[in-house]
Amino acid sequence: MKLDKLIINVALTGTVHNQNDNPNLPVAIDEIVTDCYRCYCAGASVFHIHARDENGKPDFHSARYAKIIAKVREKCPDAIICVSTSGRVFKLFEQRSEVLDLNGKTKPDMASLTLGSFNFPGQVSMNEPDIIRRLAEKMYQNGIAPELEIFDLGMIDYAKYLIEKKILQKPLYCNFLLGSLGTISASPFHLATLVNSLPLNSVWAGAGIGRFQFYVNAMSITMGGHVRVGLEDNLYLDIEKKQLATNLELVERLVKLAHVAGREICTPGEARNMIGLPRFV
Repeated sequence: MKLDKLIINVALTGTVHNQNDNPNLPVAIDEIVTDCYRCYCAGASVFHIHARDENGKPDFHSARYAKIIAKVREKCPDAIICVSTSGRVFKLFEQRSEVLDLNGKTKPDMASLTLGSFNFPGQVSMNEPDIIRRLAEKMYQNGIAPELEIFDLGMIDYAKYLIEKKILQKPLYCNFLLGSLGTISASPFHLATLVNSLPLNSVWAGAGIGRFQFYVNAMSITMGGHVRVGLEDNLYLDIEKKQLATNLELVERLVKLAHVAGREICTPGEARNMIGLPRFV
């Protein structure tokens, strides 16, 4: 059986880590753009972007995102750009949704949508049903596809409920994030259960948190899924946490593994078609 080509989604920065944790973490606009370009040349199609301000702190303002998106499009014109609407730092709907108002050349292709509340090791991520619905509705009103963030099995059931209510629409693109303390653990059983629970024709990518990143990525590649990788989720190349990673190294390692597994790498155009996004013009 020939497996589909592999979509590589890179979560470059996140909101938690800083350059004291790993000096390779891209924080400034030009650092984020440079990392996107390097990973794009290596085979990445999707970029999951969090903005940081001049002091390196998380930033929700659309003006900051617009500068990043414009520069990424100059370097990686057909790449799929996904922005964050995370509630981990910013709680208000107006803060989380501001980036969805971007249009023209700075309009994102996708935006993250977490389908429930859950615990990170040191804090709660609050995602009330009303905010989930309002974010989903605004994404569709503005022609932005949701990148569904799934940390537990019940979030898939909630996605099905939102489909029934016509708040979500197929096809779905889902990131499974396994291995964070307080959510579903990183095991073959759990990944297979998540995959088997999805609505038909969903596109899914596996991501492991911390030391589980390569483990879950490798399972996803051999199971026929896709991958999310990057310094947002994992700062190291090794399980012992002795060798700091770069986003490029994390991508290159998966490209090698995919080739060993007999899978080709998706171009951005092929990834757009697979996910159900409009062609880049």
